[in-house]
Amino acid sequence: MNIDKAFYQNLMQDLFDDPCEVQFWDGEVVQYGDGQAQFRIAMNEPIAKSELIRDPSLAFGEGYMHNKIDVDGSVQKAIESLFKNQDSFLNQKNAYIKVVRVLANTMRKSKADVQFHYDIGNDFYKLWLDETMTYSCAYFKSPDDSLVQAQKNKVEHILRKLNLQPGQTLLDIGCGWGELIMAAAKNYQVKALGITLSVEQYDKVCERIVNEGLQDLVEVQLSDYRELKGRTFDRVVSVGMIEHVGKEHLNGYFSAVNSLLNDGGVSLLHCITGYVEAGTNSWINKYIFPGGYIPAVQELVALLAANKFYLIDLESLREHYTRTLELWAQNFEAAIPQIKEMKDDTFIRMWRLYLNSCAASFHCGNIDLHQLLFTKGVNNNWPLTRTYMYA
Repeated sequence: MNIDKAFYQNLMQDLFDDPCEVQFWDGEVVQYGDGQAQFRIAMNEPIAKSELIRDPSLAFGEGYMHNKIDVDGSVQKAIESLFKNQDSFLNQKNAYIKVVRVLANTMRKSKADVQFHYDIGNDFYKLWLDETMTYSCAYFKSPDDSLVQAQKNKVEHILRKLNLQPGQTLLDIGCGWGELIMAAAKNYQVKALGITLSVEQYDKVCERIVNEGLQDLVEVQLSDYRELKGRTFDRVVSVGMIEHVGKEHLNGYFSAVNSLLNDGGVSLLHCITGYVEAGTNSWINKYIFPGGYIPAVQELVALLAANKFYLIDLESLREHYTRTLELWAQNFEAAIPQIKEMKDDTFIRMWRLYLNSCAASFHCGNIDLHQLLFTKGVNNNWPLTRTYMYA
């Protein structure tokens, strides 16, 4: 028997939590687990055992990208089955999660890393995001909410949490395509500044400001949060941005927010979180978000205290992100004909794996999504209950 095949046959016996079929590169099909197979894994060609042992996340990720491995059935469900199997060697922290050495996120490197992901092209993102071009976890008041409604819900949920008052000033660090700052200005009459490192996002926000006649209330800058000097704000918000900061710069982020907030000011941080300080997934780091780091909840809470912030609200939206990613993945598949006109098959498979693996990770609880609301110093004028968020 081929040595590689024997290795994979043994590997597959304990890899998944659900019964499945595996078709090997020589055409043989083997079922693992009892009962009806939930999906089929096609091993179109072997991955070198040394690569798999050295870095299973990277080896399997690249294997799927280059069609050495394929999935007949739901990619998300296959990955969930892997995550749910506690005996799988891929589910061990020292195997699936690999601490990778990353360069310090200087301003130059941060800009390059952000543009690597977000400057793929607005035309690409338009194909599978909703019409608000919001690229972060949505908020589903009802399971039947459409993606666009859920994204508008999320923006409104954040703005309500901030308890905005007319005439206040708001800074959005990592403003994306501008939906939050536009809504803040239109619905709460605040003066909003958005900053981004993405040229594509900056150009779109500039266009939106003019088209919606909000030049007196909204501005956008192509800049790093560390470059903002001499200005302070009543509110600071950041949605899906701190994951790009890097572990070594987390304290610097909170220190910067402290200097940007007025005394008694309020900040909301909306970010992906982990429950352990476990480094970063090497495949994600190489192909999707270079320089990224998912902070653990306890890291963030400790850094709030270290920077003299007071945590006043903490909310998990984990399953909201599962649903968001599932809808993105559905939209992505529906747009494949148009995407093929822009990107090659390797890129398409890479993004398919990214969206589905993230959905699986949130659903299985490997990662979470939290909103942290905190004040600069003591704010004794804050509402006593959470009623104000929903009234």
